Amino acid sequence: MATIGDVVLIYYKDQSFFFARIESIEPDIKKGWFKVQLLILAIPLRTVTWILRKEYLNGIPFTMEGNPVRIEAVKPLPVETYSHDTEEKLSEEAPSQKGRKVIPFKKYGRDSASET
Repeated sequence: MATIGDVVLIYYKDQSFFFARIESIEPDIKKGWFKVQLLILAIPLRTVTWILRKEYLNGIPFTMEGNPVRIEAVKPLPVETYSHDTEEKLSEEAPSQKGRKVIPFKKYGRDSASET
């Protein structure tokens, strides 16, 4: 089940519609229903509160104003572990820096620009 802090993908009319993060889940007055606050991850950011059943957070489709909606938890990509071996591999793949020189940009203000 998707829970607080999870990123979910909202499907509307069987099309992926937007991503959101679950901000809070609180019991509603109606037994078995919950007030779910979602932060919609779009510009501009905004929050909405939907009253949902637990099953809907598990991906079971439901309708809003007669339109099919589904909430799907987004699984994070696995994080590759960074090790000393990875660092050595990266340095081996890097091109040789022999004979190359890094020249920094000089920042000129109004006073120094008039001096040149």
